[in-house]
Amino acid sequence: MDNGPLGDLAENRTLQGKHMISFDEAFRIVLENTGQTAAEDIALGDCLGRVLAADVASDMDMPPHDLSAMDGFACRQADLDAGLTEIETIPAGYMPQKAVAGGRCSRIMTGAVVPKGADIVVMFEHTEARDGLVYVVKKSGRTNIRRKAEDARAGDMVLAAGTVLRPVEIAVLASVGCDPATVYAMPRVGVVATGDELIEPRQKPTAAKIRNSNSYQLCAQIQRAGCIPKYFGIAKDTPEAIDVILAAAIEQCDVVIFSGGVSVGDYDFVPQILSDNGIDIKFAKVKIKPGRPTVFGTKGNKYFFGLPGNPVSTFVLFEVLVRPFLVKLMGADYRPARIRGRLAKDVIKRKADRSEFRPVKLEADGAVNFFAYHGSAHIHAYTHANGIVQIPAGVGKLNAGSDVEVTLI
Repeated sequence: MDNGPLGDLAENRTLQGKHMISFDEAFRIVLENTGQTAAEDIALGDCLGRVLAADVASDMDMPPHDLSAMDGFACRQADLDAGLTEIETIPAGYMPQKAVAGGRCSRIMTGAVVPKGADIVVMFEHTEARDGLVYVVKKSGRTNIRRKAEDARAGDMVLAAGTVLRPVEIAVLASVGCDPATVYAMPRVGVVATGDELIEPRQKPTAAKIRNSNSYQLCAQIQRAGCIPKYFGIAKDTPEAIDVILAAAIEQCDVVIFSGGVSVGDYDFVPQILSDNGIDIKFAKVKIKPGRPTVFGTKGNKYFFGLPGNPVSTFVLFEVLVRPFLVKLMGADYRPARIRGRLAKDVIKRKADRSEFRPVKLEADGAVNFFAYHGSAHIHAYTHANGIVQIPAGVGKLNAGSDVEVTLI
């Protein structure tokens, strides 16, 4: 009997030859097989969200001098009970021209260098002028002086490799003259949809056709993770079509993600095509809901994921498996935003044999509400969710009032 386009592939499914592993094991395998992208120098203004690839040391003492923390008068603490003669004004950005001796003071602005001899800055509001002299009328007990090198000394490490650059870290880099900064390159991530039933969103579905939403969802998730998505379009359900797109994606990308074509159906060719191209399949089935048919493989410094074609499965597997991988690929530690909350109602799993990830709404008062969920195609449930809760394998019920950990999405 002629199998048509299936050929011998139907008899040699890589997917069928791989045993099912737990989610924890899949997570471990993914992270253990993650390398890092190359380092590159990037202008400081373009570094938001990037990951430092090298330690950064201060090139100078910070601050480089004793600086005034207030607008006021720089003087000696020993002279606070006497009238003081003002000898100069010191703006920020200018060096003092005179030392402060007994009975003298200098008008000084915030951020200006404290003159020699002064050991305190009395804020203007705590002084008054009488008969051409300055008098201190209130003593706060503070010196209001930022001491030289109190933040860092020249040569001190101020940021470590692996630091994700937020605005505050970018300010630190600027303060030590680190421009450009050495960061890990943003991974280029290829996205491939598979399925004869798929059409692009701008097209009107005819009978048996559906719009391709997964690819656009994945591209958005990839961008949100700090990577560069490249969409390769829809591959028809033939080994030849998948092979052609795979070749192009391998050439142009660090990571390739397939959506669909990874299960055990007659037209699910992705795992075998990956294997035929020399990709080492690390696993092809994960004991997880949604997303059991999930594939991960490597070839040199290239990485490959095959995610189920159902929208929720694609979304969840990216968030809990692919995103941590991409974060590590960029040289950072994966630290998702997690908040503990209390279950508003009992939650019962149909089967307790695998980990299950469910959409939830974490309320302002800490209550956690699970959504009505109709399976792995029910992406609309996630439009109302702001988090995911994992129900571990072996747990069949979570009681109302119990604490749960919510991963924010």
